[in-house]
Amino acid sequence: MNEMNYDKCGVFIAGLRKEIGYTQKELAEKLMLSDKAVSKWERGLSMPDISILMPLAEALDVTVTEILQGEKTKETTSISPSIVEELLTKTILLSSKEEQIVRAQKRKHRIAVYIACVSVVLLEVLILSLLGYSNQKLFTDLFLVEFLMLLFGGWFCLIIKEVLPGFYDEDRIGFYTDGIFRINIAGMHFNNSNWPHILRVGRVTTQSVAVLFPILYGILSWCFSHIWESYRLVITLAPVFAVFIPIIIVGKKYE
Repeated sequence: MNEMNYDKCGVFIAGLRKEIGYTQKELAEKLMLSDKAVSKWERGLSMPDISILMPLAEALDVTVTEILQGEKTKETTSISPSIVEELLTKTILLSSKEEQIVRAQKRKHRIAVYIACVSVVLLEVLILSLLGYSNQKLFTDLFLVEFLMLLFGGWFCLIIKEVLPGFYDEDRIGFYTDGIFRINIAGMHFNNSNWPHILRVGRVTTQSVAVLFPILYGILSWCFSHIWESYRLVITLAPVFAVFIPIIIVGKKYE
């Protein structure tokens, strides 16, 4: 009776939803989720997260235990606290396992994207070399930007923690430190509301700049050499500082 059964729970949730008259989208909106999440529950592909069980039970007019068991309990039937506790424990463990699987899949995707980014940068440098740019000139003009972007891009993609410690949500902390890396932006506080957005734009901007800067450099130094020579320092430093602009924007927006 206390075994977790994805299919049984999914059929039970789908039946209750249809009985009440909700579409998947309407139920998802009540729970502030996507209809894809509801679809996965009903197809037996996953279980609702522990934090969703109570709102889901209220929306479907049943108890949390009934959702976990995948069937309505007779009024005369008494369920022991040990069974309820075991069902909740299994739900927590399953939700945690599913979350770990999703995170592992996302990390594999980020690794693949980062490797592709590095490969494109190396290809761009090779093309510039074939066009007649000396290794010394390429090192002098490109190294600073490419090194910083690939370094921080690798940090954002491969190393940085996905979730901040709880004290970041309790206190107004304006910096994040991880080994030799540090983010400190005046007037902005880090927490688990804005952190996912900061990570996302950090990954996109660092890798985008790494890929696009050699192209910009090639165009300016080849077609507008006087502009490049006159504003080399400004053009080199601008992309580095520009990376922080979207981080500040999303950090303040979701703070």
